Amino acid sequence: MADRPHQGTLAARTTGPTGGAGWQPPEHEVEPAYQPVQINRADGSWTVGRINGWWRPSVGDRAWCRVRALGRGEAPTWVPFDPERLLLLPACGT
Repeated sequence: MADRPHQGTLAARTTGPTGGAGWQPPEHEVEPAYQPVQINRADGSWTVGRINGWWRPSVGDRAWCRVRALGRGEAPTWVPFDPERLLLLPACGT
């Protein structure tokens, strides 16, 4: 995974279905979450983050998630879920 070329940062290379940067779905359609992840950054490095919301526009469409890299002062960003860029981590120790 780390050897894949990337373009820009996770936030910069993705805009929402409406095409605008900073896009977000209607809050009443968002499923709250607390999912730790490893984020594959544009430079190929990995950092710890958290998904704190899921949204699916309609049945069969790609799921979107609100993800934030921890300890970097970055705002949460809505991105399409990509298992090659976001590695889900266990949320509990069992």
